[in-house]
Amino acid sequence: MNKNHYVAIMAGGIGSRFWPMSRTGFPKQFLDILHTGRTLIQMTYDRYKEFIPVENIFIVTSKEYADIVHKQLPELPVQNILSEPSRKNTAPCIAYVSHKILHINKEALLICAPADHLILDAPAFSKVCLDAFGFVKSINALLTLGIKPTYANTGYGYIQHEAMPVADNIYQVKTFTEKPNLELAKTFLASGDFLWNAGIFVWKVKNIVKAFEKFLPEMNEVFVAEQTYFNTEEEAEALERIYPQCTNISIDYGIMEKADNVYVLPASFGWSDLGTWNSAYENMEKDYFGNAVAGKNVMVIDATKNVVHADDKKLVLLQGLDDFIIVDTKDVLLICKKDKEQEIKDYVAEVKRNKGDKFL
Repeated sequence: MNKNHYVAIMAGGIGSRFWPMSRTGFPKQFLDILHTGRTLIQMTYDRYKEFIPVENIFIVTSKEYADIVHKQLPELPVQNILSEPSRKNTAPCIAYVSHKILHINKEALLICAPADHLILDAPAFSKVCLDAFGFVKSINALLTLGIKPTYANTGYGYIQHEAMPVADNIYQVKTFTEKPNLELAKTFLASGDFLWNAGIFVWKVKNIVKAFEKFLPEMNEVFVAEQTYFNTEEEAEALERIYPQCTNISIDYGIMEKADNVYVLPASFGWSDLGTWNSAYENMEKDYFGNAVAGKNVMVIDATKNVVHADDKKLVLLQGLDDFIIVDTKDVLLICKKDKEQEIKDYVAEVKRNKGDKFL
């Protein structure tokens, strides 16, 4: 364990593509989507505590979820649960935790990562992260982890890198491309110099603060103006003043796509962003007919390649459906073709228009 190693686990999203299991009041990062006995945020925490001191693990979440985080991670110091007063995307989130940690440790090295991703090979992941820390320790670099693509996925962002490494298995980034169409994704895959963007970043804290000074100066100035209140009892009040002044922008658009000191470390550790029901299906155990079932009392007859989530206390009998998403909660039943899963966000918007927030 290195006292200069930190992680900020970002856990403020609402996970609308996993509706109706994921709700505004209890989103997917706090759910056991894969039926493993651990929620996604618990699995993420478990990975990082293997090589980062617990006191250096921070969860950044929306203030309405702080109690849920505390209940699911009771061993985490309560002061390490950071509550954002509003959702403003990843740039303000990272600015907040970076300025806070900078006041604690000027030499801090920081991983910023989502709370709801799946990583199957934890030892390989730990090694990659420690290699990343080793690289950013002595160079002003903004490093992102890239995943070697296995197929032409149109739901991921892509990173193109230079052909020659600047260090052992680390390359300078040429371009970022968000969610290409299928033909472009196939071209990327064939070229061999594109990676999936895992959305996991590693840097020295003082260097990401420098990047905010350069590329998002107005946002940075707001945090600097209130910095004396960080790590004091007045921090929450300071955030209430800061966040209304922050633009809603991701770290990718705000900094990573503009900076010239961005690098990528290609890796393979069984990664999925678990962004959709199909990605959950791919990572769940399946029966002989390809059905992935979470629920003790689900019966499947003459049906194939479905993903089914139901309460353990409820009997669900499924007959004659192929390639469907079936999610049964106490107040909502979703039956949707798997190839329409990208439209679930649209269906949620339609529910909101017609039924209000009751079922969200």
